[in-house]
Amino acid sequence: MKPIVHHRVLLTALATALTVVAFVSGGTQAQQATAPKPSVNKVTEAQLDKWMQELSNWGRWGKDDVLGALNTITPAKRREAAALVRTGETVSLSHDLKVGGEQTEYVLPFFLRMRIVPERQVVRDRQDIDPHGNGGGSHIDALCHMAYKGKFYNDVPYESVTAEKGCTLGIHNLKDGVVTRGVLIDIPRLRNVAYLEAGTHVFREDIEAWEKQAGVKVGPGDALLLRVGKPASGARSGSGYDASFLPFLKDRDVGIMGGDAADVGVVQGCTNTGPVPTMCWNAIHKFVLVARGMHLFDGLDMEAVAATAAKLKRWEFMFVAAPIRVPGGSGAPVNPLAIF
Repeated sequence: MKPIVHHRVLLTALATALTVVAFVSGGTQAQQATAPKPSVNKVTEAQLDKWMQELSNWGRWGKDDVLGALNTITPAKRREAAALVRTGETVSLSHDLKVGGEQTEYVLPFFLRMRIVPERQVVRDRQDIDPHGNGGGSHIDALCHMAYKGKFYNDVPYESVTAEKGCTLGIHNLKDGVVTRGVLIDIPRLRNVAYLEAGTHVFREDIEAWEKQAGVKVGPGDALLLRVGKPASGARSGSGYDASFLPFLKDRDVGIMGGDAADVGVVQGCTNTGPVPTMCWNAIHKFVLVARGMHLFDGLDMEAVAATAAKLKRWEFMFVAAPIRVPGGSGAPVNPLAIF
């Protein structure tokens, strides 16, 4: 009998050991499954060029359409957004403009010239703003901000822009403003970090994991708003969407997008040399603006809205923005609001 007991003890110990190993192995696999993917974009330029055609909104609302994906923001969508207002709290998603800064080949700093008139006790000023500049302000890109292979959204030729009249796809087409449902995608909160490290790519799987955790789902006509977080320095973290996520925009029929992300959607094998119309340069911007006809809110401040959303445990809200009416302009400074 003693040998039998001995064997039973050994078998029990062996089973326990195997269970522990299986548990540890399973835990490791679970951690690996939820770990962020490497910051390497696997999408080729040929794939992106194919998506520019296959996932395009060109002609969807007629050959003379100038609103693009804003057409998905219907009166019913606006009513849906208005119904989200419960507490009445409003939060700005904009940075302050910063006076001065370095001028580059493509970028102009923001200049503010004060006019103080003491004899009348009046103060006036003159503002010189490049909406896409390095003044630190938040802005919205018009559909004529970038072209691809000589074309803007809806087959509008790049040569149609003139110094005198600007562009037909200009920011003035948004004169009635943007009112829709905003959905906050907070990837640092998903990963339990303060912000994403520079060069980190956000994948479709990250967005879908956040949707599941937050109990929200991006749908037609929504404003997709990505937070990657702000380092202590206050600069952009240099992280953003991986180009492989782009079909998500068609699948969900997103109306407009923005956030604090950089355009890190570089293309595999690209060196960013040669003519700029290639997808090597600002691939996310070009796909969004040209193929989908989606206006892009760039350089937003997502910290206050993320804090409010976390406090209220609500990741959807009424999103409102009204850019100034610049005839033919390629963009405009903007102060979007989240209304809870």
